[in-house]
Amino acid sequence: MEWKPDRNSKKSIYKQIAEYIEQGISSGLFPADSLLPSERKLAQELDVNRSTIIAAYEELRSIGIVERRKGSGTRVSTDIWGISHKRIPNWGRYVEDGSFLPNLPLVQQIRSEVQNRELINLASGELSPHLIPNDQFQNILSSQPFIENLGYDHPQGNELLRETITSHVKQFKNIETDASSILITSGAQQALHLIVECLLKPGDAVAIEDPSYCYSLPVFQSAGLRTFLLPVDKHGINPDDLLSLHKKHRIRMVFLNPDHQNPTGTVLHPARRKRILELSFELGIPIVEDDPYSLVSYNGEVNPTLKSMDYNGNVLYISSLSKIVASGLRIGWIIGPKQVIQRLADAKQQVDFGHSIFPQWIANKFLGSEYFAAHIDKIRAELELRNHVITSSLKECIGDKVKFSIPSGGIHLWCKIDPSINEYDILNKSMEKGVVFVPGSILGSQKGNIRFTFGRAEPDDIQKGILRFAEVLEHLQ
Repeated sequence: MEWKPDRNSKKSIYKQIAEYIEQGISSGLFPADSLLPSERKLAQELDVNRSTIIAAYEELRSIGIVERRKGSGTRVSTDIWGISHKRIPNWGRYVEDGSFLPNLPLVQQIRSEVQNRELINLASGELSPHLIPNDQFQNILSSQPFIENLGYDHPQGNELLRETITSHVKQFKNIETDASSILITSGAQQALHLIVECLLKPGDAVAIEDPSYCYSLPVFQSAGLRTFLLPVDKHGINPDDLLSLHKKHRIRMVFLNPDHQNPTGTVLHPARRKRILELSFELGIPIVEDDPYSLVSYNGEVNPTLKSMDYNGNVLYISSLSKIVASGLRIGWIIGPKQVIQRLADAKQQVDFGHSIFPQWIANKFLGSEYFAAHIDKIRAELELRNHVITSSLKECIGDKVKFSIPSGGIHLWCKIDPSINEYDILNKSMEKGVVFVPGSILGSQKGNIRFTFGRAEPDDIQKGILRFAEVLEHLQ
């Protein structure tokens, strides 16, 4: 046999062998009712273990294209293409072969555990149900009946909502824009996905923060992008690192979360913001600014966004209501040059024919009402309280065994633990105790970190959760 499996491929050897034989059956190389090589002989020819051949043959048997009988060997099914033969798709192979990659197994595990078990949730990046303005939504619904057309809306999203967002970003973030430069998306996640899929191509080099939420997203790898890391210190990323990366790799786009960054909680220094924009202008590198948290600075001061300082149209600005109003609304937006927005809107139309009108209607009414400012004031106070509870609990229960910087806003606390402790061990044992968080390696390149997210849990539960974590940490040290 001239064919050999590719030992450098990410695909397992037995699957490569199974696919080769399946293709051979389709082409007639292995006719119906023909006897395939014995397990031992094929293992020798391909220089693999016999168990690998057994796994390959079992794979083929499970989808009905070979028959295995003890003492008679493995044969191609006699009626493989006949009408009486029923074949079941190999869904496992389809699942593995899709071009869009799944979440990391640990991310899937955390989400599954949170959904299926009564855990104190210090992992999910969302607000507590008690912080969602349900009463205000009910007032809007009762006082202003929904009478909108439920047909397809404008490709960029409801025009009234886009006009309201124009006023909103001007009032709260000093961003000058207009409705034609805004695209409504299903949260920031879809916004990132559209940008990656529509504006970049396989092989392009992009820069992301390290650690960062983007580090955990398969969308970059699925798109075939080369990702390069910008270390985050107490003042955010260093512009010199971006310049150095660009000289080596010709960075096509940089993704930043300047305010109360996920996961570190850091705020990008004003001088660094200015220099990053200068580099963007000098080198022609677009910046994607993800801004979910700037409005929830605890002292009420909102830092100048990169977009508010962008006079040349270099910044694509993403924000949403997910982290500050309600994640279930699925209302986000992108602000950018009109030609970019039109391109992204076309792609969104191909995916979902535009955003549902009902959540857009609710978001428009709430965002443009007096409820919004009062809600933000409440959220700031509540998140500052939770921040105080979690940092105080860590100091009382653990002392200097966990190091962290207290954030000035947002919902995340980035903690450094003894790097000799296995992150997965401490997570699994903590879940056994009834508390869940995110291991740092999901979000960055360095080991020995964990992220606590305190927007979802109530203050009493935060205290209990940290106490349980402290018990696990004490046992492992």
